[in-house]
Amino acid sequence: MDSRTIESFIRERFSAKVGLGSEIYDADLTLADVVARSDKLHNSVDLMEAFASTANGLRKEYGVRVRLPAFPLDTRISVVLAALTEQLTSKAAEGTDAA
Repeated sequence: MDSRTIESFIRERFSAKVGLGSEIYDADLTLADVVARSDKLHNSVDLMEAFASTANGLRKEYGVRVRLPAFPLDTRISVVLAALTEQLTSKAAEGTDAA
C-alpha cells in the first residue's frame, strides 16, 4: 500500500460524501470552504460525519483504523489529507490496527 493509493482512496471517498469534485483539492480549500460549497454539508458536525465515513471506508478497505484528528475550520484540506495518509501509511507499515 503506497501513499498515492491511500490518498486517492481518501480523495474519492471524501469527495463523494461531501458532493464535491476535485476542486476541493485543486484549490486547497479550507474545511470551512468545503462546508460552504457543499449541498450535503450544513455544519461542522456533517463535516466530521463525512470524515468518519471516510475513515470507516479506510478500515474496511485496508484493515487499518485511523484516528480522526481535530482540525479548526480554517485548516486546508491538504493538511487533513496529509495527516490521514501519513497515519494510515505508518500504521500499515507497522502492521498495527489502533482503535
